[in-house]
Amino acid sequence: MNDEELQFVAQATGAESARRGERIQSLWSGYGEIVRVRLSGARDERATVIVKSVKPPAAARGKPKDASHARKSRSYDVEMAWYRTFAARCDDACRVPAFLGGRAAGGEWLFVLEDLDDAGFPERRRRANGAELDVCLAWLAAFHARFLGVVPEGLWKTGTYWHLATRPDELAATGDAQLRAAAPILDRQLRAATFQTFVHGDAKLANFCFAPGGRAVAAVDFQYVGGGCGMKDVAYLLYGESSAAVEQRHLDTYFKRLRDDVTRLHPSIDVAALEAEWRALYPVAGADFRRFLAGWAG
Repeated sequence: MNDEELQFVAQATGAESARRGERIQSLWSGYGEIVRVRLSGARDERATVIVKSVKPPAAARGKPKDASHARKSRSYDVEMAWYRTFAARCDDACRVPAFLGGRAAGGEWLFVLEDLDDAGFPERRRRANGAELDVCLAWLAAFHARFLGVVPEGLWKTGTYWHLATRPDELAATGDAQLRAAAPILDRQLRAATFQTFVHGDAKLANFCFAPGGRAVAAVDFQYVGGGCGMKDVAYLLYGESSAAVEQRHLDTYFKRLRDDVTRLHPSIDVAALEAEWRALYPVAGADFRRFLAGWAG
């Protein structure tokens, strides 16, 4: 980050000054970094913020028609739209970082976000036990209930980073002929679902920040948020579970929370019909994700 960017952060937070702290991680394919920035004299006495600074490498900028670069660039536009338009609708049940400021210009993006470590979510998990997975599923259920029926304006029309229409190279590389032939059928079934919501789009364990002891989570990384059936997030999070019985137990946990949240937020919706449709689509969503993996690995 340069001095001008730090000045922007200070202005966005009402701080007297901002200085770069530690790098948290680099972005995929060298597209930038996420850093902690330390503040002095912030208007709300905030001590730190998280800054996501996106600066695509010169090689990528030189290939404006490259599908991968176009997809990544669109994903940062989507993430900016998410934070500016929708993030504030999330409550404590589907906690996300507060958006403090941002800009997008010249093929670069800068996000100034609440530091979730300071907000009470300092823990990360490489592996989660059953109870911790259930906490993540409760977050997804609350998120899906919150945005049920909302038009994903400015977001991906169809969310998830493996959406078929954005992955032609992976489809072509799929060695399994039956899976390749089934891909458009699976995609149509998911898009034709009566009950549509927002999907996080990359609901992996690494994108959940845990409160001490794993009692609650907040989620980050909304580059692939968009419309879709909630089962896409659930099937992705539960991919590779140890047994069908364990998978089923987690699925039951998710639907119990979903029923409660939908009944509270959308009393006119037939929650039994919603559950029946989404349970039937769970294996479809799992097959759709396996379709992507088969091509990506190939």
